[in-house]
Amino acid sequence: MSTQNEKPVDINLPPVIFGTSGLGNLFVALDEESKFEIIKEYIRLAKGTVVFDSAGKYGAGLALEVLGKCLKRLHVQPENVIISNKLGWVRTALKTAEPTFELGVWKDLKYDAIQKISYDGIIECFEQGNELLDGFIPQMVSVHDPDEYIATAANEQHAQQLYEDILDAYEALFDLKRQGKVKAIGVGAKNWKIIQKITNNVKLDWVMFANSMTIKHHPEELLHFMAELEGKDVFIINSAVFHSGFLIGNDYFDYKLIQRGTPENDALYCWREAFFAVCEAYNINPAAACVQFALHAPGVKSIALSTTSVKRIKENLELADADIPIEFWETLQAKGLIEVNFFNKLQPIL
Repeated sequence: MSTQNEKPVDINLPPVIFGTSGLGNLFVALDEESKFEIIKEYIRLAKGTVVFDSAGKYGAGLALEVLGKCLKRLHVQPENVIISNKLGWVRTALKTAEPTFELGVWKDLKYDAIQKISYDGIIECFEQGNELLDGFIPQMVSVHDPDEYIATAANEQHAQQLYEDILDAYEALFDLKRQGKVKAIGVGAKNWKIIQKITNNVKLDWVMFANSMTIKHHPEELLHFMAELEGKDVFIINSAVFHSGFLIGNDYFDYKLIQRGTPENDALYCWREAFFAVCEAYNINPAAACVQFALHAPGVKSIALSTTSVKRIKENLELADADIPIEFWETLQAKGLIEVNFFNKLQPIL
């Protein structure tokens, strides 16, 4: 693709940016006033640039709709906020009892969403997103969930056709960039290997890893890939570093409700119990440990954190500055809770 010759733009974001999945009724449906207070508090406490990460998938466009409405109500000027909109899902009519995407995790939605990844599909996503944001235009855009799109393939030939759709979607994004409608192009995915594949064809400005580089899951080959991205000046955002809240006490793991009773799930609960025990011994907030670990992977400049509690905004913003003694990490390593090779290759963690 011709985009390989494009030079990444300079991106400057704070260590913690606000993830908006909660505004789209992820796991719980908040009332409008509660969502307004969350956005208001984030803007009040944010230091410097105010950044929101959103997507058409979040609540079938509800998160974008709420964000635009609240920013307008707060009289926030468009030039004073940065919005990342991950494109690939379009709001559609709800024709079933619940939305057909990510069953069981989105609550009380009035719309459904379908994935549209192609040149025209991404343009449609961009234009619909702008309508929902009601006057706010995202400066950062990306193709969202290309891994899920590829996963629908019936065979290898079909998978290649779907990948061509993804490349066409990037042509659309780069056309938007050339037209001055957006500033930076990236990708957001749960399976980091599709990100790696895309970067072989497309020169990205930024990438967002979800559920991929966490204190619980940190493959060394991903570490090396992130180091390569850092060497190419690609801005890395880490997200879903709590594995849908499981690492800090919830019962959802990677957007699926789990319970004890299977070897796989029992192993997850066993790991968490051991992790919590070390945190308690050192008086460390488990959330702080998760964020600090995730921030110290190569190239990571920002963490996207979501919350449905206004009381958690201040705590989330402070997690990036948490002071954690080296002995804590050494204990996790000694107990086999984090991998030795990975820990030794992290960026300086003190």
